[in-house]
Amino acid sequence: MKRKLVLTGMLLVATYAAACTNFIVGKKASADGSVFVTYNADSYGAFMPLYHYPAAKHQPGDMRKVFEWDTNKYLGEIAEAAETYNVIGNSNEWQVTIGETTFGGREEMADSTGIIDYGSLIYIALQRSKTARQALQIMTSLAEQYGYYSEGETFSVADKDEAWMLEMMGCGPDRTKSKERTVWVAIRIPDNAVAAHANQSRITKFLDGRYTAIKMKDLQKKFPVNGKKAVPNLVVYSDNVVSYARAMGWFSGKDADFSYNAAYAAPDFSGRRYCEARVWSFFNRFSDDFSEYVPYAAGKEKNAKEMPLWIIPNKKVTMQDLRDAMRDHYEGTPFALDTNIGGGIYDMPYRPSPLSLKVGEQEMFNERPISTQQTAWSFISQMRSWMPREVGACFWFGNDDGNMVAYTPMYSCITRRPKCFTEEGADDVTFSMDNAFWVCNWVSNMVYPRYSQMFPTLKAVRDSLDASYSQLQPEIEAKALALPEAERVAFLTNYSCQKGDEMIARWQKLAFYLIVKFNDMVEKPTDANGTFERTPYGHGARVVRPGFPEKYARELLKMTGDKYIVPAEEKK
Repeated sequence: MKRKLVLTGMLLVATYAAACTNFIVGKKASADGSVFVTYNADSYGAFMPLYHYPAAKHQPGDMRKVFEWDTNKYLGEIAEAAETYNVIGNSNEWQVTIGETTFGGREEMADSTGIIDYGSLIYIALQRSKTARQALQIMTSLAEQYGYYSEGETFSVADKDEAWMLEMMGCGPDRTKSKERTVWVAIRIPDNAVAAHANQSRITKFLDGRYTAIKMKDLQKKFPVNGKKAVPNLVVYSDNVVSYARAMGWFSGKDADFSYNAAYAAPDFSGRRYCEARVWSFFNRFSDDFSEYVPYAAGKEKNAKEMPLWIIPNKKVTMQDLRDAMRDHYEGTPFALDTNIGGGIYDMPYRPSPLSLKVGEQEMFNERPISTQQTAWSFISQMRSWMPREVGACFWFGNDDGNMVAYTPMYSCITRRPKCFTEEGADDVTFSMDNAFWVCNWVSNMVYPRYSQMFPTLKAVRDSLDASYSQLQPEIEAKALALPEAERVAFLTNYSCQKGDEMIARWQKLAFYLIVKFNDMVEKPTDANGTFERTPYGHGARVVRPGFPEKYARELLKMTGDKYIVPAEEKK
């Protein structure tokens, strides 16, 4: 998602209004053979439902109007495809998933004359693609034909068999400087690897012999994904990817030394500390020792060793591993947020925006973790090659910060959404008790400022729902597989909608419980079943007043000295 940008020298760097995080897991790196793509869609103030584009047929000459995803600004129209496929969120009925993070890049490369923005590109490609490779071809050709309106973007493009990382930028609005409309490069993530990107261009050198370069049109012919031979590390790229940088005076070396991000979006302090540190935290979970890259992620050491694009994990990655990673606040790392008083009395692992702030004459910054309060929705997309497509694609969705919601199963074949995940009766400035975005945000915003006191209650509910969905998944899918193909979609639609309805009902109940139990910074006693206790006379039991958490009380004592020390003669 987009971020606000400020100019420093020749490169654009970040002061983020919005920023996202994607993780990618290859099928041989996962515990069950799934390909996974995850996405925290982080955008302050943006109301986002679970998107749905029904399958459709179109007539020759039909046109599609394109509106910029972030602003709803009309950009123009393009020719419609003869057939489009069912899309739920960022996954389609053919088990194709596309996620993104915005990295900005050089200001002069933005093409104000383009018709296709990054968000429209995602959903148009999902409606037209049966495979990740087809999505890559569609995305790059549409951007070249119609012009790419957005800033620099990294896309996760995956299907049931493989995953790719695509980076794309425009070539500016002046066609006398470049007849081409876009520069892009896409690298196939090895099946036994995991990768990540988080608002910083990550593709560096790709012509130095590490990858097998191939033309887009030859991909399937030369290296079929399910062929007899293993697919090598592949790269595809636009014909002008190096020559454009040369023409603009940004690169003059040998092709083998060309680095995409060095030429177009070099990482500076903010790109490393706010962005690459999130990638580091994900890789750190699946590495025996990833400490050699701490200086790079910290951003302060200019020539620190840069992180790889992907790593081979030290264990097989599970669905729960990904839930945990999406909820990460750098716990137990050099970037942990629980080592100072920035989280307030109740040790909140979140920090207010903006990320940097002036204190007198000095500028300081806050850490920017994977899990953040501005997340509008979060997903974990699961794609499985051994299942029929109606069943294989499960889109685990949460309509808020991934740490604060359960990931609810929405199968990508479904033909309607739970009401709570739609835009019915709600928008950016219209609250609705029937809408998951608003109810989940309501609960989260009660918990954030009193995190250590209230979060354990939310976590228990969240984890209970997560566990119930995981436990049900084999049973539900076995029932779906036993049905005639034509009946599977209806069955999984009903199931997904039922789980959505149950989720919001449970979250409403949680909201009511939290306001009663923790009213006025005290706690009302409950029994082992969570029922509020009463006196013999019918009133609520006497409240518990927990006071300052000990950790904060000790910090307060250090800061205030003897100012609040009770005099010895007053002690009883």
